[in-house]
Amino acid sequence: MKKLGKYQKMEDLITATPERIKRLLEEKLGEAVFGIYKKEIVSFAYFHQKSSAFSGRKGLYIDAFFIEDHVRGKGLGEIMFHYLSKYSVDIGCEYLEWGCLDWNKSAIKFYEKQGAYCIDNLRLYRLSPDTLSLNSKKFVSN
Repeated sequence: MKKLGKYQKMEDLITATPERIKRLLEEKLGEAVFGIYKKEIVSFAYFHQKSSAFSGRKGLYIDAFFIEDHVRGKGLGEIMFHYLSKYSVDIGCEYLEWGCLDWNKSAIKFYEKQGAYCIDNLRLYRLSPDTLSLNSKKFVSN
C-alpha cells in the first residue's frame, strides 16, 4: 500500500498497517490477489463485494491495484484484470468497478483498452474517522 500511495502521490494518506489489512482479510471484508513475476511479488489487487441500489446489482469493487514499474507493460495487469473479471462472474457479480486518478493517463488508457468506461459525473465523498465519529454523536434516537 505504501508503494501505491507513493505512485499516486498520496503516500502520507496511507494509514493501512499490516495488522489492519490482516484484520480486513480475516473478517472477510475484502480479498487480495498477487501477481508474481520471476518468483517475486510485483503486483496486487485488493477488492470486495458491493451492491448498488441504483442498478439493483451486485458487483466487485477494486479498492487498490498496483503493479511495480519494472514489470508494467509485460501483460501482468491484463492477466489480473481478466482474473478479476472471471472471479466476478463466477460469484454472480454483474459489474467490476474501481476509481482512477484523473492525471493517471497510462492507467486510463489501460482501463479503456480493457473495455472500461468512466462515470464522469460521479464524485466520491468520504468522512474521515474523526468526522464520522463526530457525526455519529449527533444522531438522536427517540
